[in-house]
Amino acid sequence: MPELPQMQALAERLTASLGGRTLERADLLGFASLKTAAPAPDTLAGTTVERADRRGKYLLLVLAGGARVAIHLSQGGRMDLEEPPKQTRPRGALVRVVFGPEPARALLLREHGTQRKAGWWVLAPGDQGPLATLGPEPFSEEFADLVRTDRTGRRVYTWLRDQHVVAGVGRGYTDDALNRARLSPFATMASLDGEARTRLVDSVRGVLTDGLAIERGRTGALSEGKLGERFAVHGKVGQPCPQCGQPLRRVSFDSYELAYCTCQTGGKPLADRRLSRLLR
Repeated sequence: MPELPQMQALAERLTASLGGRTLERADLLGFASLKTAAPAPDTLAGTTVERADRRGKYLLLVLAGGARVAIHLSQGGRMDLEEPPKQTRPRGALVRVVFGPEPARALLLREHGTQRKAGWWVLAPGDQGPLATLGPEPFSEEFADLVRTDRTGRRVYTWLRDQHVVAGVGRGYTDDALNRARLSPFATMASLDGEARTRLVDSVRGVLTDGLAIERGRTGALSEGKLGERFAVHGKVGQPCPQCGQPLRRVSFDSYELAYCTCQTGGKPLADRRLSRLLR
């Protein structure tokens, strides 16, 4: 799933490509993908795109007058930037938004796989829609305060991935950040001392900063089928740990897995959750 660095860099590229253009129409290709009934997409026709922006993992097209189009790619969503716009309906296509003037361009939202969780919202001025419940951004002081003060029994891995706690961090950068901080994925927030909390903040911000620097090297939209090759730890089970050189390990769940190293857990392996109890 694309996370903060992918979406931030995408917003920057789309600002350069679509900023100042006119939204001519939105061709709905997958009816379940539109998550709002009002305003209708047709009411956006003729509106100028001021810029593309990001909040958490959401891409935002900010329009003159204050309306916005919010797009969430979820696990399998991808985007193509078409010039000129195509007339085809690719497999998994959800919507094609066409922008003028000539030469026209289009932004195609499509989805790999069968989950069909990617979607888009038309937000009236002042309407936060799905953004209303998002937590603070990782580079905000509010996030740092949360890390310093949270004393719950939630596991750090789960806590970081909760978009209501912090917006924009998913499985990939959580794996990378916890490895860099040398924290067990299953340590609880209550168990962290002051030094560990400082490392956690610095590591989250560090992996996101490094990830953004890499993502800014992309061109076009975000159309690749797999986006995980650029992580340092996530998806790299069996490869050397960036911190100590030992082989990275995994804990498997029903639909995903996390990657870690025993240098994060005091030398103790974490048992596969599907097979036995967790070792702490």
